[in-house]
Amino acid sequence: MEVDALQGVAQQGNFGLVHLFLQAHIVVKIVMLGLVFASVWCWAIILEKYFVVGRARQATERFEQQFWSGQSLEDLYGALTAKGTVGMATLFMAAMREWKRSQESAVRAGFQGVQKRIEKVMDVQLQKELARLESRLLFLATIGSAGPFIGLFGTVWGIMNSFRAIAVSKNTNLAVVAPGLAEALFATALGLLAAIPATIFYNKFANDIARIGARLENFADEFSAIISRQLDERA
Repeated sequence: MEVDALQGVAQQGNFGLVHLFLQAHIVVKIVMLGLVFASVWCWAIILEKYFVVGRARQATERFEQQFWSGQSLEDLYGALTAKGTVGMATLFMAAMREWKRSQESAVRAGFQGVQKRIEKVMDVQLQKELARLESRLLFLATIGSAGPFIGLFGTVWGIMNSFRAIAVSKNTNLAVVAPGLAEALFATALGLLAAIPATIFYNKFANDIARIGARLENFADEFSAIISRQLDERA
């Protein structure tokens, strides 16, 4: 049945992509549909991450300007409380909330342990922020590495059909072999179509998130030093 379909494609001279898909073996069709779905989902993740990472970068730069502008920590905390925070501001808000919760107990029992709690809170918030930015990047990495191999599986299956057509027709004419080869190469192209953008944008986003993470870590260290100075003054 499959061999007859390949021969029919060759006789009609129809090598359109849709026609090749319709005439392909069910296994190759599943591979092609899976790769098309993976490609669409990759682009959805790419667009979502483009805006999320860009928003986090802009919010971090905006907060740094506010933080180092000379404004008091209490005023900055009050200004940020009324609106949602992203990126570096979330570390600051988490640290300030812990600082306020710890003030009364610190007055009664001393300031030992307050700085460690604030550092721990900032570290936890930093990990949450990075996890939010890195979500779904694993899918891009998986498609980037596995996509070509999935396409290659479809390629091998298409070539097998070509050899079957040769065996049945006992004819090595290119017209008999060409449909199976075209089907095989189509699967390979879909695998590359999904894998190439996934790999490129995974590397880009991973690099951008690593830079944001480094800035968050630097801020956490700097803010911890500020808190340490204030605690020493109060002690």
